[in-house]
Amino acid sequence: MGKMTLTGKGRRWAQSGHPWVYADDVAEGKGEPGELLPVEGPNGESLGWALFSTSSRIALRMVTREAEQPNRAFWAGLVDRAVEARRSHGLLDPAGACRLIAGDADGLPGFVADRYADVLVLQCGTQAADRMRDFLLELIRAALPFPLRAVVDRSDTTVRRFENLESRVETVDGEVSAPVDVQEEGLVYEVDVFAGHKTGHYLDQSRNRVKAAAHAGGARVLDAFSYDGLFGVRAALAGAETVLCLEQNEASCARLLRNAERNGVKDRVTVERTNCMKALRAKAEAGEEYGLVVLDPPAFARNRREVAGAERGYVELNRRGLALTRPGGRLVTASCSYNVRSEDFVEFLGKASRLSGREAWLEELAGAAPDHPHRLTLPETHYLKCAFLRVG
Repeated sequence: MGKMTLTGKGRRWAQSGHPWVYADDVAEGKGEPGELLPVEGPNGESLGWALFSTSSRIALRMVTREAEQPNRAFWAGLVDRAVEARRSHGLLDPAGACRLIAGDADGLPGFVADRYADVLVLQCGTQAADRMRDFLLELIRAALPFPLRAVVDRSDTTVRRFENLESRVETVDGEVSAPVDVQEEGLVYEVDVFAGHKTGHYLDQSRNRVKAAAHAGGARVLDAFSYDGLFGVRAALAGAETVLCLEQNEASCARLLRNAERNGVKDRVTVERTNCMKALRAKAEAGEEYGLVVLDPPAFARNRREVAGAERGYVELNRRGLALTRPGGRLVTASCSYNVRSEDFVEFLGKASRLSGREAWLEELAGAAPDHPHRLTLPETHYLKCAFLRVG
């Protein structure tokens, strides 16, 4: 077994509580890809144990500050804690869905496990997660109060290239054919666990979809960047007069219509396959108005260098969204870019308000659902901002 010795700067950073240590802050050390290694300060003092990457800028991900090496009971404790947290939020309904393990936020670096009914979908984003996959899966099975029908590995994210890992999609155990059916608080929807976005679905917006639907009764609703249409379908279930969904991906449009039909609202849900930014501009210029507008775009800034461009994008997008919201209506608008901080996003919305000539009031700035926890010593886990605006 190797070990890692940090520089003085690295020691100070590690002692600050942040669990990531960058390669520049490692003075010396060696180890195997994904190996669990002891970490020392420049004077040989123990700083804990970390999972090592031979390729990433993030060389070490601390898992404990204790000198004792983590054993099976340690890892089982982390998995049990994560599962118990989901249970406490009512997220272990066997027919429902949730993020069961949220990687670094739950102390299990690079390892994500999303549950869709009795199908578990894994994503490994680090060398250590690849190395520990089968072991952690064993612990998850032991922690769950019901059996799994199948396990799918969707380790096909772009972050794997930073770890020098190949893309991988495979069925690990059991049998599953897409789609998988999920029931969520009166809503029924399907998930493509093999080809859908992320692990098949955007679980982080589940609570915000319910909040948005509370403003939909009797309203004309516009749901842009709708993916599988659950903001729109929920709005229709809540009594929206009509729902127009804008989505560019053909497979998502088809799944959206099936979701609307399965929930008995297909007669009030319409889909336009289109470039959302162009469509929003055209509809605003045509003077269209809606009682509820939902904007849930993909990330505009994947690093700090892209924030300036993201600002222009968010201001333009929300300028159009405000113009499309009737007086007294609601605009629900989101950013999933970690590099756009909450205060930045609110500032962008203010600029959009001035440019659109529409007064707006921030009623709530929500985050992700509780199965996507915000670990206070890891600010990178606080990424989703969902603003609920009242428009004058």
